[in-house]
Amino acid sequence: MRRLDKLTTTQISPWIQQATIQAKRGRVPDRIPQLAVANPCWFAVHICGESGKAISLGDRDFVFPLMSTIKPFLMLYLLEHLGADKVLQWVGVEPSEVSFNSLEQLIADGGRPRNPMINSGAITLADKLPGSDASNSTQRFCEWLNQLAGCQLILDEVMLASVRLTRSPANQAIAHHLNSTGHLKNLEIALDAYEQICCLSGTVADLALLGKLLACEHGILKPKNRRIVNALMLTCGLYEASAQFAVKIGLPMKSGIGGGLLALVPGEGAIACYSPALDSIGNPVVAIAFIEALAHDLQLSIFG
Repeated sequence: MRRLDKLTTTQISPWIQQATIQAKRGRVPDRIPQLAVANPCWFAVHICGESGKAISLGDRDFVFPLMSTIKPFLMLYLLEHLGADKVLQWVGVEPSEVSFNSLEQLIADGGRPRNPMINSGAITLADKLPGSDASNSTQRFCEWLNQLAGCQLILDEVMLASVRLTRSPANQAIAHHLNSTGHLKNLEIALDAYEQICCLSGTVADLALLGKLLACEHGILKPKNRRIVNALMLTCGLYEASAQFAVKIGLPMKSGIGGGLLALVPGEGAIACYSPALDSIGNPVVAIAFIEALAHDLQLSIFG
């Protein structure tokens, strides 16, 4: 049953109206100046079904940085190019118990990142990207995604400059610890590549097309690698709130502080949202509320 393919804009409008009430419960992050200019009431959704049918509503032309919503695809890229045996030596698959940028958890775990959906894991994987330098690695990664998914991601140079201007002390501390424990080949290249891939930007349609790579069978991608990434999104994609939403929603999901949220309906398609107001954990409040209402009413949970 292709429930996403049968959706109409009229059908999803009430769910959007219900969800946008939640905007006042969140706040736009202000650590990165270029993110801080976003209006907390902005919202967009794009739903992309397996058949190719798609519907969009809201501020759908807005281009935003994918930030952490790129992390599942960084994992996928390395799984495809280097294999699961190698990649899973670098990062674990255990859910995070604390903040996505926690140094304390990394130290407690002996310096090995707990999973690829938190910053320590993604910085470690960014260090392993094929390429001559950070810019070349990011370009190759971006081109691979655009070609495979049919999306049009770009590197937002203005956002990247804003990120570099206020480089996260937490990420620097994480990178230094990873370097000191032998998990990085080159600290500066790892951080540079991580910041660049987080500033890959697109619309909700671009994010949904990326999600479709994971949600539906693809002739090029190995099914095993898709299953690994989907499982990690379900258990780790919303940080320490992942278990809560696995129960409430039951879909593989990934959020980012840029306001993006991606939800997968395996075998059916992907739902991408943009809502810049975040909760205290770093998940977009309106997008989560919308996905929860949609999943509940359409019975989308993978658990039946």
